[in-house]
Amino acid sequence: MEVSGKILRRSIHSFLQNYHYFTSTAAFLVFPFSASILLSQAPIPATSSLLPHIYNRLRTLFDAAGFPSSSQLFSILNLKVSQTITSSILTFPFTITFLLIAKAFVIRALNHSKPTLSPSFASIASLYKPLFHTYIWNSLMIISANATAFSLLSFTFSCFEGLGLSSPNCLLLLSAAGIVLFSVILANALVICNMATVLSGMEEHGGYMAILKACVLMRGKTSMALFLALPVNMVLAAIEALFQFRVVRAYHIAQRPAFSMASEGIFIAYLYSVFAVLDTIVSCMFYKSCKREFLIDQDDKHILRIEFSEEENYGYMGTKNFEELP
Repeated sequence: MEVSGKILRRSIHSFLQNYHYFTSTAAFLVFPFSASILLSQAPIPATSSLLPHIYNRLRTLFDAAGFPSSSQLFSILNLKVSQTITSSILTFPFTITFLLIAKAFVIRALNHSKPTLSPSFASIASLYKPLFHTYIWNSLMIISANATAFSLLSFTFSCFEGLGLSSPNCLLLLSAAGIVLFSVILANALVICNMATVLSGMEEHGGYMAILKACVLMRGKTSMALFLALPVNMVLAAIEALFQFRVVRAYHIAQRPAFSMASEGIFIAYLYSVFAVLDTIVSCMFYKSCKREFLIDQDDKHILRIEFSEEENYGYMGTKNFEELP
């Protein structure tokens, strides 16, 4: 927790030290993506036609997999997954353009000991390709994580049904445990994908290798990554709820758009953009911390190997040969 607190303080310090850059250039690049995220969760014609279709498809899939259709928890899970899929589809063009370009700006600025606040167009273009490749592989990983979680839940429910444990209390307990398992698997996949995105920008190598390197760097630090991702994601969720309460609710009451409503929506979208930039800064600082510890650990192992070899050359540990060293 102490190390996580230091990373958060360092991230906030870097954000405030370069406040004008991160809140102007980077935040305005994220703004179209933020607006699309907020609008995709509002009852506009696009979501009104797509969301019920996805919800019914997932409900049919859950029923075929043997999930209890009477479970209220799985109905809520189905609704949230349907909303996430709908939002991802509607915001996909803005994600692969504005969001990835904004991440490239932030990563390029923090890729050195002193932030580079005037990155060239060529440097940003060189970062976009690995970020895009990593985003595609991250999407496949998220889909695989969801499929794995649903497969495990389906297998578990089938086993319990075969054992005759199908009472309402048992199903409720099993459903709650299944949702917790699903959340844990998805949260771990998300933090790995987030680290892979930053790693691909820092090292300018994208694709599935970025995901593998992220897993190596985050070995033993998953809880720290979840702790770092929690505050910013809670703030983003609160901003989404604020948009629903202040803009969407006001629109339903008035039944017509107003200037005050539009200006408030723009401000909320800008606020969402600022915290999305801050989330990238935290990920960059976390990557630097993991990279530093990884290099120190590798140096320690290298020094230890050299000390053993010297001792054996002098016959201090004569029971092994040099080739037997790990």
